[in-house]
Amino acid sequence: METLTRRNKHVAATLFSRRMLVALLMGFSCGLPLLLTLGVLQAWMKEEGADLTWVGMITLVQSPYSWKFLWSPVLDRFTPMRLGRRRGWLLIAQLALMVSIAALGGSDPVAQPVWMVVSAVLVAFFSATQDIVVDAYRREDLPDEELGLGSSLYVYGYRIGMWAASGGGLILADYLPFSQVYQVMALGLIPGVATTLLTTEPPVDNRPPRSLREASWESLADFFRRDGALWILAFILLYKIGDTMAAAITIPFYLELGFSKSEIGTVVKLFGSWATIAGAVGGGILMLRLGIPRSLWVFGVLQAVSTAGFAVLARSGSSLPALSGVIAFESITGGMGTSAFVAFMASLTNKQFTATQYALLTSIMGLPRVLAAAPTGLAAKHLGWEWFFIGCTLAAIPGLLILARVAPWPAQDSPHVDESVSS
Repeated sequence: METLTRRNKHVAATLFSRRMLVALLMGFSCGLPLLLTLGVLQAWMKEEGADLTWVGMITLVQSPYSWKFLWSPVLDRFTPMRLGRRRGWLLIAQLALMVSIAALGGSDPVAQPVWMVVSAVLVAFFSATQDIVVDAYRREDLPDEELGLGSSLYVYGYRIGMWAASGGGLILADYLPFSQVYQVMALGLIPGVATTLLTTEPPVDNRPPRSLREASWESLADFFRRDGALWILAFILLYKIGDTMAAAITIPFYLELGFSKSEIGTVVKLFGSWATIAGAVGGGILMLRLGIPRSLWVFGVLQAVSTAGFAVLARSGSSLPALSGVIAFESITGGMGTSAFVAFMASLTNKQFTATQYALLTSIMGLPRVLAAAPTGLAAKHLGWEWFFIGCTLAAIPGLLILARVAPWPAQDSPHVDESVSS
């Protein structure tokens, strides 16, 4: 009993520490800009009467998120001001992001389309830059045993930031012009700027790279010199591919089953989002006990089982209780899996090249959203919904098999991250 009490006190002290508060607030700062160049911007364009083809193509302005590893070596190599390497770049990215969001609000989707596109690309570029630095900061600020909980709070803050931009932005647009909505959203970065100024620079034992060549090529060489580097990359591609494929086409699935748009919005979007957050935070707390390798196994299996729930829903039909149950289980386990996955990627990075290696890994992580999601409609059409979701469940197996190679279940009692995957 005394040991359990000490553990609970340790969990509480860790949860309410400065490091966790910073992870939460930086997550909010990273989540806020994302949909300002996607859903909110598309709503503004549609309201102004822009052509639908042009509205769809505007998603291309988000390409900097996929290519952020190209300029990440600069962020590892140089220290721009006295705040330190991470906080200095973070302050620059956040201030530039505020200016570019305000500039986007000062454009016009119809009268000034070029200025709108340039501003939107700048928002995406500085947002991606902020993501790079925040990921590096979190890796360097948190001990290995706290990466899971810190990653889960980052995901929690990120979701809140996305809601503030999408839901809050669209609600504000009913009362203010979109141009003013973007000025308000620019001010939403103030908590992030304050966090950057008030927190401490993370201590790093390794010296920073001495040249851009070392920051780029040596960073890649350092990663690929480790045992099983290609297995690690394959695991990152495949660990969440099953639920990624399933999630890519769930809205048409719900509609075909006969659920109304209001039911989908209430159960899937609102209830499901809160369940995802509960899973992320709960998963982070569990990771303090289990460690990252064990969490990847437990949450990975639960992810696969939850994907199979969609096949059950396909058989049961338009049942609101069944939909609620499936969404609750899938969202909670998905949040847990994401937290463990993000923490695992952080544990792989060498702190000398944190920004570059983490940016590369997260770029690879995003590939299945494009490559695996594209053929899901064709597969569902020919297989039928039930067999399609069974296939998505089976797609989780290769990732779990590779997990046995890159993060086997620890034999020792210590829950901390396995040394084989940390630098």
